Amino acid sequence: MPELQHLPANADASTIVAAVEQDGAVILDNVISPEFIAALREETDPYMDNTSNGDDPFAGFKTTRTGGLLVRSEKCRELIEHATILNPCREFLAPFCEKVQLHLTQIIRIRPGETAQAIHRDKWAWGKHLSHLEPQFNTIWALTDFTAENGATQVVPGSTKWPDDQDIQPEQVTQAEMKAGSVLIYSGSVFHGGGANSSDGDRIGINITYALGWLRQEENQYLSCPPELAKDLSRTLQELAGYAMGQYALGYYTPPGAPGEEPEVVPPQYALGIRKDLSSMGGTGDLEALQRALQT
Repeated sequence: MPELQHLPANADASTIVAAVEQDGAVILDNVISPEFIAALREETDPYMDNTSNGDDPFAGFKTTRTGGLLVRSEKCRELIEHATILNPCREFLAPFCEKVQLHLTQIIRIRPGETAQAIHRDKWAWGKHLSHLEPQFNTIWALTDFTAENGATQVVPGSTKWPDDQDIQPEQVTQAEMKAGSVLIYSGSVFHGGGANSSDGDRIGINITYALGWLRQEENQYLSCPPELAKDLSRTLQELAGYAMGQYALGYYTPPGAPGEEPEVVPPQYALGIRKDLSSMGGTGDLEALQRALQT
């Protein structure tokens, strides 16, 4: 059975990227402390405890999935913009985009008696139309120990280039066993799936994933985190949520209102009250410059 590489929490971005490119996944050990996990659980357990089990085999009849973490949890926000993740994320996706974005936030709790999830690729969220590029950089943060018995994520190392209809054999599958506080990093192309939980305790992890800035997000951040809430986030989180141009002329909008009341063309961060911070828009320095560029 193949095994995943384990790297220390202080591994540099290039080392992490090299491991993901080689195997499709890698584990960073002991990135967050027990105290951090306890604080995060205090913020999120009330939401998780009020989340129903899934209603189909893929979602899991004994699995809960709790989203909207960008708004619901300060500690989750720290994970979303954690430099240990964002730096390799940007390096890994750089060949395919100018900006990365937050794709999904979700606490996944696999309860005792759950069966194994079907092996799949996360990039199938967009259908099977992205076979020649890598659209995602994904994480699962372990809030409990991940063991073979409690449903540690199944991964097929080295499978990123395989055809979508590959017949995967049991001996090609390993499990991402890791201690609480560690994080599994994996690509959108690697075959993987939730494991079966034959233990008497929950397996709990936070799935935070990132995608190319020009793709539609799986979790609609504009609705989960509308402008009136996004305006209070850090600028990094605002940009990850999508309140920034995806590329030079990708993502602008026209504000509603009476004639002449607002500029005709503005970037997404305008909805947050940001008027001059347009450094992420291909070098344009103000609204007038953006408008002139888009008139050509």
